[in-house]
Amino acid sequence: MKSFLGGYQSMTNYILETKIIKPLSENKPKHIIVLCHGYGGDGQDISMLAINWQRFLPDAIFFCPNGPEVCSVNPSGFQWFNLSTEQDDKILENSITAEEKLISYLDQILNNYNLDSHNLALVGFSQGCMISIQAALKNKQKINCVIGYSGKVINQKYLSENINSKPKIFLMHGDNDTIVPPMHLLEAKEYFSKCGIKIKTKLFKNCEHRIPVEGVSLGLDFLRKNLL
Repeated sequence: MKSFLGGYQSMTNYILETKIIKPLSENKPKHIIVLCHGYGGDGQDISMLAINWQRFLPDAIFFCPNGPEVCSVNPSGFQWFNLSTEQDDKILENSITAEEKLISYLDQILNNYNLDSHNLALVGFSQGCMISIQAALKNKQKINCVIGYSGKVINQKYLSENINSKPKIFLMHGDNDTIVPPMHLLEAKEYFSKCGIKIKTKLFKNCEHRIPVEGVSLGLDFLRKNLL
């Protein structure tokens, strides 16, 4: 699928349809930030984060891909993997397919810009957070860091058996989230600590299934601290 940079088609055909926001500095990118949308969303939705962050990260290029599948409950949006089943094994199987595609996509980007993986950060919301965590830890190339909003670890047993790298992780969640309950934040914090992974968390008061303004600011601070 083709990608677009500043209204012009990029030279590279990425495996995921992508909205690209180029560096404000107009220099060759020094950092890559990949933003993964939630269930039923798209790259355009999540690109709002990039627009908020780009002036504070002027040498970063932002990639906002659409998930690999049309969403089963919202045909105008996309999904990273199908959630229409209640079978954990099937959900895991679907997520592994998506995770492999995301890792291949990251490899494409790094190769295209001739940058090392320590210059790359993954950011995800909801299902995008779930797949970002899984792909980052299974990726044999250690990326710089992961920021996850309102997500969870899909399957702890599977992930424990397949960890290949341990990037820094910052997870944030709303305490009134009824879509992905906040208990998943506490479970993830305990899990990553046991795995020896550097984990930071933030629980927002009176916040539902969304990214609050404070979360946008904290995410930016985390990226600047680790990438710059």
